[in-house]
Order: sequence, then structure tokens, then C-alpha cells
Amino acid sequence: MFKNMNKGYLLVTLTAIISGFAIFVNKFGVGIFKSAEVYTFLRVALVALILGSLLLFFDLKRIKTLKKREWIFLALIGLVGGSIPFLLFFKGLKITSSAEGSFIHKTMFLWVAILALLFLKEKIDRKFIFGASILLFANALLLKKFSFVPDRGDLLILIATLFWAVENTLSKYLLSTSNLDGKTVAFGRMFFGSIFIFIYLLFTAQASQIFVLNLKQIIWVLITGIILFFYVITWYSGLKYVPVSKATVILLLGSPITTLLNLISGAKIPLQEIASGILILAGIITIFATKKILENLKSLIYARA
Repeated sequence: MFKNMNKGYLLVTLTAIISGFAIFVNKFGVGIFKSAEVYTFLRVALVALILGSLLLFFDLKRIKTLKKREWIFLALIGLVGGSIPFLLFFKGLKITSSAEGSFIHKTMFLWVAILALLFLKEKIDRKFIFGASILLFANALLLKKFSFVPDRGDLLILIATLFWAVENTLSKYLLSTSNLDGKTVAFGRMFFGSIFIFIYLLFTAQASQIFVLNLKQIIWVLITGIILFFYVITWYSGLKYVPVSKATVILLLGSPITTLLNLISGAKIPLQEIASGILILAGIITIFATKKILENLKSLIYARA
């Protein structure tokens, strides 16, 4: 059990590292597409194709033995996690500032913790609450201003964040109550998600853009699609073994990693962004390592006494 949990935490930490790279790279990729929704569809569809091919060639038996209940859950995960929130999120970003959008999105771990407490019976202790307070403050440092009256864009991003929180809780429930592995759940999320996004593109007359891509756009879809593939395969594989409330906390490591990459690339990094990254690390350590740190300090004190 502990071996699997350690494996799970390692995989989720890899997801956070990949997330940091993905945010850094995607800011270049999305800029060369007229529609962020088309860009999202192409990446999601590519990952669904890769995962589907892996399952067909190496794990066809698992697909054949999927029960109706599991298919329904996979479709639901694709709807609430792989399609609707993406559309809401990008629509919201067009209206509100990227800083406010990022802050709202990074509250997802709180919503996940509440849902996990209510429906998965995961424990939320004082360390988590204290660490969560540090994490919220760390993210708030990146806001140039804070408004207590959210605009329409903020609300759209909040709804998208809530959808993703529900999706992660559903995914954890499915992984915990079935024999499905992370690869299969990731496929369901991306496959059904791509179908729902494509339907949206048809209704909004954007689907034709899929068939007129230039070489530069194809290359960026391939690069970012492969990054997304490794993101979902590590995330869902790790989520099977660890509490979803703590897994989503680890994802926040992606933010300081992106900051570090921007720094390495020569970008000018505001002081509050560096401070935010340090506090994010402090918040995560508070949640995961407070007990161990106190035990080591106690041992050190007794050893010197």
C-alpha cells in the first residue's frame, strides 16, 4: 500500500513539473491560432488518439470488458472535465485579467478538498487548513488589484474551476471503485472531451479551421499535445493511489516551475512572483512535511539536551 502511495505521489509530482513546462510552452502555441477552442480541440483529440491507440494495441481486453457504468462515468468525466470547463475558461480569460483568472483557477484544490471530504471521506486536518491559507496568500500576491465584485469573466472561470474540481473527484471515485487504470480514465476524459468540443465547434462555425492548418500550427499541436499526453497519463495514474485533495495541492508546484523557466529564458520576473513561488513551496511543505519536520526538530533538541 505504502509503495503504491509513494509511486502515486511521484507520478503526481511529475505531473506538476510537466504542468510548469506546459504553461510556459502553451503561451507560445496558443498565440498562433485564431481560436483557442480549436487549439484546445486539436490537442485533446491528438492525446485521445494516442491513448486510444495504446489501449487498442496493448490493452484491448480492458476496453472490451468495460461495463456500462464505467462508460457512463468516462463520458461524464469527458463532459465535466475535458470539454465544458475549457470552453468556459478561455471565454472567461477574454473578459477578465490573466492574473485574476489564474488566482481563481488555483483555488481548485480547495473545492476538491471540500468535495473529497463530503463524498470520498478524505480527512482534512489543521495542517491542510494552515497550508491552504499560505497557498491562497501566495496566489493573491500575483494580483495587481483585488475586487470583491467579480465580473462575468471571473464567474466563468470560477464555474470552469468548479467543473474541474468535480471531474477530479469523479475520476478519483472511479479509480477507487473499479479496476480501471489511469491510462483508461485519461482516454475517457480526452476521447469524450474531444467529441463534446467538436460539437461546440460545429455549432459555432469554427470546425472548418481544423482542416486549414499550416505547418507551424501542426508542429505546435504535436509539441503541446505530447506534453498534454504525459500530463494526463501521469496525473490519472498517480491519482489512483493518493488522496485527490493532496494531489491537487501538489499541482500548484507548476506555478514556481513556470516562474523559474521564465527566469531562465531571460524574462523579467516581478519580485512578488518570486515571493509567491517561495510561499507556494512553504504551503506545500506545511501540508505534507510539518509532522516530519517537528519530529526531526524534537529529536535534535533532545540530542543536544
